[in-house]
Order: sequence, then C-alpha cells, then structure tokens
Amino acid sequence: MTTNFYDKVAKKFGGYAFGKGHVAHLSEYPNGDPEKIFKKKLLSLAGKNKIVLDVGCGDGKFAFQIAKYFLSITGIDISKELLKIARQKQNILQVKNIIFKLQDASKTSFSDKSFDLIFSRRGPTPFAEFQRLLKSGGYFIGINIGEKDCQEIKEIFGRGQGFGQGNTLRLEKDKQELKNAGFEVVFAQDYFYNEYYASYEDLDLFLQGVPIFEDFDSEKDKKYLEEYVAKFKTDKGIKFPRHRVVIVARKS
Repeated sequence: MTTNFYDKVAKKFGGYAFGKGHVAHLSEYPNGDPEKIFKKKLLSLAGKNKIVLDVGCGDGKFAFQIAKYFLSITGIDISKELLKIARQKQNILQVKNIIFKLQDASKTSFSDKSFDLIFSRRGPTPFAEFQRLLKSGGYFIGINIGEKDCQEIKEIFGRGQGFGQGNTLRLEKDKQELKNAGFEVVFAQDYFYNEYYASYEDLDLFLQGVPIFEDFDSEKDKKYLEEYVAKFKTDKGIKFPRHRVVIVARKS
C-alpha cells in the first residue's frame, strides 16, 4: 500500500474512511461482526498496566476508543497526513496516554520487548518484527482482509488490492507465518459477510475512500462500476461481499 493513497484520502475526507468519507450501508453478518469480535478479543487482554502498539493506526479513531483500558498506546503509521489528523483530534479529545509516530512497521525504532500487546486493524503484519517487540507471553491480535474480499468487483475491474495473487488463503498463510516467527496461534477464524449500498453514488463515494482500488477514478471506471451495479443490485441494495480474518497469537 502506498503512502500517497492514505495521504490523499486524509486530505479529501479529513481522515480515513469516516467523517465525510463514511458511507452509510446495511451489513449482514451470518457468523458475527468480525470488527466486534476483534475488539472483544483485544479488550479481553486489556489492563491498566499494559503497554500497546497500534500498527497502522491511521487517524487514531480506534485508539481513542480503547485508550482508557490500557496504560499507554503507541500508534504508528506511514501517512503523515493521517497522523496529523490524529494529533489534532488528540488535542480536542485530550487523551493523554497515546503517542503517535511516523514509523515503518517492518523496521521500527523501538527496543526489544517494548510492548505487552500489538494489534493491527487491516494494517501491516511483519510478524518477525512483532516477535522482537513483544515481551515474553505478549499477544498479537489482528483483523485483516481475506483473499475473497470484494472478489467480484475486482474481477470486473480486472485489478484491485490482492488481485491476481492466486488462491492463497490469508488465514492459513498468517497462521503459518506466525508459527514460523515463534508464536502460538490461539484463535483464527474467517468471516464472510455482505454489505449493501443504497445507490450507485454511495458505492462510488465508498470506493474513493478505501484502498480496494488505489487508483479508482469515478469517470474512468464508470463502465466497470455500472456493470457491477447491474449485476449485484438486490432489493436490499447493491451487494458487496466482504471477507475478514481475525487472529490472536501469543509469543512463545
């Protein structure tokens, strides 16, 4: 993922995929809402003595929600614009126990065994670096994008995030990489669900603010989006299938 994409979204919408850029939609979760499950898993490991790393923190929205459950949170991201917004919000919200830093997750400047807990919400997952950064017995918790996420629209567009990478199963890949890095996987689950957008315009706006297509262009991609909408329009709205992976792993 490029820094430029997130900087562009930050400037356009005032944050990442919310505020002006958040598009209302209907969601149906046959096996539970993976975001809620991720948050429940995370908070089950909370503690006022816990030092946490938020990898790919974006504009800090999630970190602000959970800050009170931990001693401190360090949020890292590669987007200067999103971090600028995070710091502006911090001044308004007066949340004192979060530090935001411009860092590359794969080679951070932190010392070995600096954190009790590391989490990534659709962010980068360099597990070897996480292993270095976690204290003994520390946990990694992640919610990330599965290989079948938005598969249908990517096929129509002929491109997109992860498009053409074969049938690699994200869940199995992450489990193996975690084990190779010295983690014990304690929870791992796929979640498939559907979102429904009320109109062509709503879906167009949504695609402008997320990295499914980093190069999405409302005019140039109009014929593809029209084809998708015609094919996936239902009584509930325009169907948009999603796929998430939730994993919890303990440093051995």
